[in-house]
Amino acid sequence: MSSRPRQFDLIAFDWDGTLFDSTAIIVRCIQQAAIDVGGVRPSDEAAAYVIGMALAPALAHAAPDVPPEKYPELGKRYRHHYMAQQNVISLFPGVLPMLAELKARHHWLTVATGKSRRGLDDVLQSRQLQGVFDGSRTADETAGKPDPRMLLELMREFGVEPERTLMIGDTTHDLQMARNAGCASVGVSYGAHEPTDFEALEPRHIAHSVADLHQWLSEHA
Repeated sequence: MSSRPRQFDLIAFDWDGTLFDSTAIIVRCIQQAAIDVGGVRPSDEAAAYVIGMALAPALAHAAPDVPPEKYPELGKRYRHHYMAQQNVISLFPGVLPMLAELKARHHWLTVATGKSRRGLDDVLQSRQLQGVFDGSRTADETAGKPDPRMLLELMREFGVEPERTLMIGDTTHDLQMARNAGCASVGVSYGAHEPTDFEALEPRHIAHSVADLHQWLSEHA
């Protein structure tokens, strides 16, 4: 990357569908969990829409016919199916070189995700990513997206102002969280949500691949 001054000191990444290629598997796990508890199979679109939200409200939204008393079992079935699939999920090609270049420019790199703390820690360890990220927040230890608390806590932890913070994600929940926190955002179109859904949230850029995202960050972050 160039030697020009940084525009953003703190860069927060969503995980699933942004760095981690898991969207199709998450959709299938949501669908199977709903069927397991006697619900109607959610459509691909309904299941993809809730990616990025905290698990409990995500499942309730994706499977509205499932009664609340079955939500605990619905969550258990989702986790069961997801854990069985973890080894077939991988980082998008190009993610590791992109993160390495950002670290070389001394950005603070963080994760703001709807995953659980245990789920994020497990996957970070399994992908030898320890030391790449300087901090993280998960939905079970703070408020879920689009509440801005994740970003506000990360900014406070690193002493960074909103105008020096960038959120990158594949859903409107990510971009709305950034707007709620007063931060800039970049949307990626290769994850869960359609890029046309991002336009009203005024991201600085919509990246159509990791290479596209890497190039934009090289020139603008």
